Amino acid sequence: MVIISDVTYPPESTKEVAVRYLKAPVLPDFLTKKGPYICASKDGGMRSITYYELESSRLAEGLKVVGESMAIYFGVPGYKYSLKPYFELDEGLAILGL
Repeated sequence: MVIISDVTYPPESTKEVAVRYLKAPVLPDFLTKKGPYICASKDGGMRSITYYELESSRLAEGLKVVGESMAIYFGVPGYKYSLKPYFELDEGLAILGL
């Protein structure tokens, strides 16, 4: 399974986001990070998406760790994020009782 973080912020906050990113704590070994992948648009500002792969049995722990890693950006003007877990097909079907 993966947890996906979706982050947005205005272009004028880019430098502050980069400075804080370089100071972010190291993630535990049970999370495999892919990204961040970054894009920009005139109307939407900056956007980054990061994938965190983990075993489904560690979902609660993973959400806590990733959420705590987002806290380093609190106070950056315009910074917003969401965290969402995504299950592999077989895990999703099991949740539905199939």
